Amino acid sequence: MTTHRRSIPQTAPLASYRAARSRIDRAIARVLTSGRYILGPEVEAFEREFATYIGCRHAVGVASGTDALVVALRALDLAPGTVVATVSHTAVATVAAIELAGLTPLLLDIDPARYTLAPAALERAFAGGHRIGAVIVVHLYGQAADLDAILPLARRHGAKVIEDCAQSHGATLHGKRLGTFGDVACFSFYPTKNLGAFGDAGAVLTSDDDLAARVRALREYGWRDRTVSAIAGMNSRLDPIQAAVLRVKLAGLDRANARRAAIASRYDRGLAKTGLGLPQRRPAATHVFHQYVVRAKRRDDLRAALDRAGIGTTIHYPVPVHLQPAYRGRIALDPGGLGESERATHEVLSLPMFPELGATDVARVIAAVKKLV
Repeated sequence: MTTHRRSIPQTAPLASYRAARSRIDRAIARVLTSGRYILGPEVEAFEREFATYIGCRHAVGVASGTDALVVALRALDLAPGTVVATVSHTAVATVAAIELAGLTPLLLDIDPARYTLAPAALERAFAGGHRIGAVIVVHLYGQAADLDAILPLARRHGAKVIEDCAQSHGATLHGKRLGTFGDVACFSFYPTKNLGAFGDAGAVLTSDDDLAARVRALREYGWRDRTVSAIAGMNSRLDPIQAAVLRVKLAGLDRANARRAAIASRYDRGLAKTGLGLPQRRPAATHVFHQYVVRAKRRDDLRAALDRAGIGTTIHYPVPVHLQPAYRGRIALDPGGLGESERATHEVLSLPMFPELGATDVARVIAAVKKLV
């Protein structure tokens, strides 16, 4: 009789619910019995707690990470059509948000070691005459982009800086949490994130009082006084049930991130001699391993073999934004090309990574990869 081993998923948001089920259930019940189902004290409490955790004066809860980017861009009051530079190796939401805000994307290449915006690409764009009004810096896979180079370059050219922190909850650079460096920061709480809700949710963070006030107005029809729109806004409010869930999970975020880092260290040791390209840490930064991403020349063969072994993997991201049908041929691109972005899409592979991943399963993943490569 053949026995089939349990499959190992690449990520498992259900496991995060099971790990804190009683506390999450109590938090949800608290909202349901409160009678406050739009914004209210639960959202306000999460906003205070998350702002304190990150180190900003203000956090404004919105309906999704995409909306966080849209609202943040609109709050910066950039002229319609202003060029916003970002990367093509990212979730399409980053680029979609730029267009939803009425602005013009410019897609730049990445650093091949850490997959984040290459400062040289941004410098090329400025030198090439692009009038860039803002830069969205994506802190990808769990660690900081090269802010030491990007921030002074953007400031020198008068460009605003938006930190896309959708994959970097709790990560630091020079002892400060990501989300405190730019003019404004945007977080997604999609269920698979390090700090994940059980539905869509997001937040905009800033220490600029005026900008925060504008974000708060924009998320709710531009209201300053209820039902009277001072500016043209939208409807993007953080749901109080999701806020309650996030408050529970925020209390355990550092422990969960430490577990991710421990899993990553185990992968590092176990896969050191496989020939795979392993994640590289940025100096003076902490990596919170939203994903553990390896590079393999025969990536698709490796992925198929792992799937047959019952081990889930994901490709973040299989098609760079500039080659996707909705954007191909109509988006401005890095004058130096996007060769590193395109190479990465053929080689990167995300191995199983979530805090509840057990030591036995980590060992099984390592053994399977070593056998295959």
